[in-house]
Amino acid sequence: MIFENLSDKLQNALSKLTGKGKISEKDLDLAMREVRLALLEADVNYKVVKDFVKTVKERAIGSDVMESLTPGQQVIKIVNEELTALMGEEESKIVFSSKPPTIIMLCGLQGAGKTTHGGKLALHFKKQGKRPLLVAGDIYRPAAIKQLEVVGKSIDIPVFSMGDKVSPVEIAKNGVNHAISNGMDLVIIDTAGRLHIDEELMRELQDIKSEVNPDEILLVVDAMTGQDAVNVAKTFNEQLDITGTILTKLDGDARGGAALSIRRVAQKPIKFIGVGEKLDQLEPFYPSRMASRILGMGDVLSLIEKAEKAIDEKKARELEEKIRSSKYSFNDFLDQLEQIRNMGPLEELLGMIPGVNSKALKGLSLDGKEIGKVEAMIKSMTLEERENPEIIDSSRRKRIARGSGVTVSELNKLLKQFKETRKMMKQFGNMGKGMKKRGKMKFPFFR
Repeated sequence: MIFENLSDKLQNALSKLTGKGKISEKDLDLAMREVRLALLEADVNYKVVKDFVKTVKERAIGSDVMESLTPGQQVIKIVNEELTALMGEEESKIVFSSKPPTIIMLCGLQGAGKTTHGGKLALHFKKQGKRPLLVAGDIYRPAAIKQLEVVGKSIDIPVFSMGDKVSPVEIAKNGVNHAISNGMDLVIIDTAGRLHIDEELMRELQDIKSEVNPDEILLVVDAMTGQDAVNVAKTFNEQLDITGTILTKLDGDARGGAALSIRRVAQKPIKFIGVGEKLDQLEPFYPSRMASRILGMGDVLSLIEKAEKAIDEKKARELEEKIRSSKYSFNDFLDQLEQIRNMGPLEELLGMIPGVNSKALKGLSLDGKEIGKVEAMIKSMTLEERENPEIIDSSRRKRIARGSGVTVSELNKLLKQFKETRKMMKQFGNMGKGMKKRGKMKFPFFR
């Protein structure tokens, strides 16, 4: 999970204050010391940590907190507000040009994930009705052009390329003209990176900027490089005046320091975060939501958005009718499993629910193994058995168990749980009907 270690340590430090009826300055000092150590271990910039702890302490030491009936909660509220401020207060959106196409230029060091995130960005905006064009401007890295073409093909987005013998400036200019000629309203230019910042790279990026005058210059940085990512952002901003950053690999072992430092040090917002390897795993960055997740307060808004994207409204309506008429089957159950899977890893979804203890999720087998077993059992049934599980007798049970690689007792457990679930759903359906007939308040599951 994102920022797991930092999240655990901050929550642990602040939990020592929540159980106290009154907080002394000494209690606050001890908690702030732990907060400071947690942030430094997460590779947050030293000056940023120093200023953050100082601000929190100054606000927390006021009479409103020290004399409050819930001083611990008040301190957590302050920490949450200051974390949000540190990362930029509000979501920073892409600025679209009033005269299409909008031009986004991606830059960054080699290996940060520019090419992949160019594709992610294109897919993100394609889903919003934009017509993107990817421009292959990295002529130096072997197979960079081919990689972008493969990415473009996989998401059905065109890629403009002139090979590796033409200058990147010329490619960028012609790419924009191609977009204008073909009615495309968004151009995303993939540029070359280096292992280290050098003068030649910066000159080339400055020339591309002068030639196409991009609306956005987004720096793609690897969150796992921690403090180095912040230094890279500072240098690129000084040379190119970037408009924002995309933080990649936030789903890995990132300690979180980059996300908490970049905004303050480079004075430019984080616009997107990469949270997985798949091309649809790119999220707009919301500072307030991220602060809440770090402090274990959940992220209900992001959870709702994921559900809206993953759940088919037509299927949801059909399912409601089936529940009401007691026709809920194993096929419907399979559909639901698939839609939940589309929302992302279960650990991540549970981590967005307020009050769910992230420590309790550690070691919990939510990687899809158990779900995979359930799917295998259902898929080993005939269509008739899925629709009418009551016909599954002992010989059928043996066949299904053998076909799905489970024991008969595991299958029996699933069948029993499904029977109970269907019975409960039938009761809910009847309650919903009854409420409507009597004209009283509607049962919440049914509109």
